[in-house]
Amino acid sequence: MLARRVIPCLDVDRGRVVKGTRFVNLTDEGDPAELAERYAAEGADEIVLLDISAAHEGRATMLDVVRRTASRAFVPLTVGGGVHSVDEMRTVLRAGADKVSFNTAAVARPALLTECAAQFGSQAVVCAIDARRQERPDGAVRTWEVVTHGGRRATPLEAVAWAQQAVELGAGELLVTSMDRDGTGHGFDTDLLAAIASRVRVPVIASGGAAGPADFVTAVRDGRADAVLAASIFHRRRYTIAQVKAAMAAAGLPVRPVEVPRAMARRSAQPRPKVLS
Repeated sequence: MLARRVIPCLDVDRGRVVKGTRFVNLTDEGDPAELAERYAAEGADEIVLLDISAAHEGRATMLDVVRRTASRAFVPLTVGGGVHSVDEMRTVLRAGADKVSFNTAAVARPALLTECAAQFGSQAVVCAIDARRQERPDGAVRTWEVVTHGGRRATPLEAVAWAQQAVELGAGELLVTSMDRDGTGHGFDTDLLAAIASRVRVPVIASGGAAGPADFVTAVRDGRADAVLAASIFHRRRYTIAQVKAAMAAAGLPVRPVEVPRAMARRSAQPRPKVLS
């Protein structure tokens, strides 16, 4: 079984990392490059950087932020927001990204996923899906609607069906965020995750709602997620990546070990000075 990944998320607005609840009431959490460097040193398997205002403001990704972040965090970096073409994806990859995430742009023009996968490979193409639960008054099977523009606009798309279509079009990974759970600390929407994961052949990243290590375990065990993403619990140091991985390992889930940073390892390997009596 492949190792389950733990991924800190950097939601970036005007060059700063922010975090809110259900995509609103944003608070400043710090500099993206500094946070990325810290998380890489603490054992993050990957880092996701999302320019959350690019689609709403109709602009391209802030490449200077991508370059600074990539230069300080030597783990795979996924960048999303403001990419609308093959050429723009190429520019973001050249700035240091390993993968590019598409959300609003892919909903507006689904062929974009196919074009980018043909040029760079499906492994570099991530489709991000922001989903909001729809309660059916007739008690039928629940569904989730896809929202875009940072949660500002509803679409006629149903999340599970869109996930299947996105994979058929070329997406090599899905980043699934529950808008209902985002920033609430109520745990991941495992119903949403399982509904999607059971119908696609590509990895699914769980996002939205983590409060502690147990939620990561549940996302993988019950939601069938291949990776789990979180933001505020790491930004605000409620839990460390090492604590999350320890809980996952204790539950029998395969994770990559957290390695001691080289600088720290060198310091610990140095002989201790003799104590003179």
